[in-house]
Amino acid sequence: MKLPRFVAGGVVYPLQERAFGRPTFGYLAELERSQRLDRAGVEALQLARLRHLLASAHAHSPWHRARLDAAGLRPDEVSSLADLRHLPTMTKADAAAHGEQIVWRGAPGGVYRYNTGGSSGQPLVFHFGRRRQASDAAGRMRARRWWGVEPGEPEVYLWGAPVELNKTDWVKTLRDRLVNQLVLNAFAMSPARMDGYLDALEAFRPRCLYGYASSLALLAAHARERGRALRLPGLRVVCTTGEPLYAHQRTLIGAVYGAPVANEFGSRDIGFTAHETPQGQMLLMSESIALEVLDAEGRPVPDGELGEAVMTGLCSEAQPFIRYRTGDMVRLATEPDRAGRGLHVLAEVVGRRTDFLVRADGTIMHALAGIYVLRAIEGVAEFKLVQHAVDAVEVLVVANRRWTPANAAAVEHGLRQRLGEAVRVDVRVVEHIAPEASGKHRYVVSHVALAGELAQATAPH
Repeated sequence: MKLPRFVAGGVVYPLQERAFGRPTFGYLAELERSQRLDRAGVEALQLARLRHLLASAHAHSPWHRARLDAAGLRPDEVSSLADLRHLPTMTKADAAAHGEQIVWRGAPGGVYRYNTGGSSGQPLVFHFGRRRQASDAAGRMRARRWWGVEPGEPEVYLWGAPVELNKTDWVKTLRDRLVNQLVLNAFAMSPARMDGYLDALEAFRPRCLYGYASSLALLAAHARERGRALRLPGLRVVCTTGEPLYAHQRTLIGAVYGAPVANEFGSRDIGFTAHETPQGQMLLMSESIALEVLDAEGRPVPDGELGEAVMTGLCSEAQPFIRYRTGDMVRLATEPDRAGRGLHVLAEVVGRRTDFLVRADGTIMHALAGIYVLRAIEGVAEFKLVQHAVDAVEVLVVANRRWTPANAAAVEHGLRQRLGEAVRVDVRVVEHIAPEASGKHRYVVSHVALAGELAQATAPH
């Protein structure tokens, strides 16, 4: 079932957002106007929103108030974005340790508990408000419009969910269908299920296909192995997210689905951050995020040089993220947006790589299927999950003060629900988790080999 676009996007979707107290469509209208500002205009808007955020944080977040006072930074006296440098940076450990002193539980519309995806190996429980939700949704809608996709046009999501595999959230499924969205489970990609996904794509005729980069590449490789020529005449763009998009994956995805590929950059704690344009550039969500790119000593690097992305979420009043060290490495472009928008341009985003997990029955699961289990255990400070065989998993855990022996049993139970009851799960508490020989951290590692085109599609070249 699909509704006409003007009903789904012009009536049902706005009513849904209003019912949840999210100012999504009002913010979308603001974004459509503000992207036409020049760079100076965009940065003036950022400054105004930064002052508002700092004033709110000073009034409602004791931890931030202490930091602002110690730095002598009065919100009403901030005269430039560079004034932020008077504050020390904020880490994920800070957010975890001082959450109750940061969150503003009286934020308009309420606050909602959430977890980071844990792909960094350090899960974080935090809170967000309705304005942050609206920023994420409106930002994606604007990015879709760059590709000619309007709200309410059919979209298919190859996505996962932190729910038990045997449960279905029928209320959410109904809401998705009323706004012309179809969700396919990236956590259960057996050959038979992937055949069904290909059928569903052709039947649904999406204008946009969205999902984890590796999962979209995996499904594309499966279609190629099956000799399946997909017929998706209305597809305008395939949007990838959640992990690095490798060049060979971009080529495979574009060829099999028959549409250009646009990469997205974001995180759960900071939110929707940037999106690729038809001109081949990655544009920052500048109205909602102030980005600094810093070297190892915390100094700004020149545009064009690689550094750590340190972000201030300008819509994060419910639990402010101010000068937040994301751990992602980025490079700001030296050229402006080729379409004339004043938004900042990212030349490169360096993410983190994850592996797939494989069940004994051959079902291939995105790494987040395991990450979701680990991130839900509050006693886990850091982790690394290693799949040695289809029936053997090792989990290294750096524990925090909330860790108890019951947490190990919860990890084992959760992973067996995902991977099968016969799987041996060895949970080991360690003091430190070392990086790979390359110096990079990989938080889900599988030694179970995929075959043929599936292996080619999911590995970096």
